Amino acid sequence: MSTVTYIAAVIVMGLVVIVLVRGLFNMMKGDNPNLSNRLMQLRVLLQAIAVILIMLTLWLTGGGRPS
Repeated sequence: MSTVTYIAAVIVMGLVVIVLVRGLFNMMKGDNPNLSNRLMQLRVLLQAIAVILIMLTLWLTGGGRPS
């Protein structure tokens, strides 16, 4: 189960980077401020999901403590 949460966390972190870069490029172009706002809100949501998945992975694996 910890492998699944680890892989999911990595995927979500990748999505955070993609949304962040897309939002920054949209803000630099100045095209649609509403889209930039929605992308940054999505980034915050994805970051929260990533933190939850990382914490869940640590909890499932014993927090990185040696066995």
